[in-house]
Amino acid sequence: MSPRRHRGDLMRVIARRLLDNAVVCGIIGVVSLICVAEAAGRLGLISTTQFPLASTILVNAVQLAADPEFLGDVAATFGGWALGLVLTVAVAVPAGLLLGSLPPVERALRPIIEFLRPIPSVALIPLAAFIFTERLDMKIAMIMYASTWPILINTIYGLKDVDPVAKETLRAFGFGPLSVLWRVSLPSTAPFIATGVRVAATIALILAISTELLGGGSDGIGTFIIVAGSSPDGLTLTVAATVWAGILGIIANGALVWGERRIFRWHTAMMGATQ
Repeated sequence: MSPRRHRGDLMRVIARRLLDNAVVCGIIGVVSLICVAEAAGRLGLISTTQFPLASTILVNAVQLAADPEFLGDVAATFGGWALGLVLTVAVAVPAGLLLGSLPPVERALRPIIEFLRPIPSVALIPLAAFIFTERLDMKIAMIMYASTWPILINTIYGLKDVDPVAKETLRAFGFGPLSVLWRVSLPSTAPFIATGVRVAATIALILAISTELLGGGSDGIGTFIIVAGSSPDGLTLTVAATVWAGILGIIANGALVWGERRIFRWHTAMMGATQ
């Protein structure tokens, strides 16, 4: 084999492995979108008065990363998001385990769940503003309401997917209901719960910023966007702050995916083997 052909084969193998990497493909997609948006603005296909150039947005986003006031707003949003998500997990997981373990109770409450679950959470923010005097309490309440459903539903369905043979085996050896739940049901349901938490984390971030936008307050990314909208560079700052909101969402989701794969390696391997 000639050296030129060998180098060509090597480059094709490297390119194939890079394209198989989800992170690399994601970076390529983002860079491509930025380039297309920049070209559209430069060529006049998009009015820069209605939507700033991608390069201008990126420059402002980088500048915001060094702005102490904006970093304080990010910390406020992140703190409310984290606290609301933790409280949601503390409430939704036990509730899901209870409903999943007691089918008659789950069937009795299913109509109420199906009635409350489709209600748009953002539509309840004005109502929450009348109920809660503290904006942090309102933010946490809205996060908990919106984020409860994916965790609750995933926990219930995870319990239904537990191998009945494993449960019956423990019962045959004299283990009680709580022991069966702790030793079999909960470990088997844990990957479903983790997926529900990951979905809920995104919803929680949306509600945290939406509550700041619609419910008012003195800090947070949503509040920063409202204040920035009245400044001369309001459009650019608004989009730049929105970019950081998206970055926070990507970081949070990536961290949860990484933790899920590390903790539930056996589940990831099993799912990969069945595909």
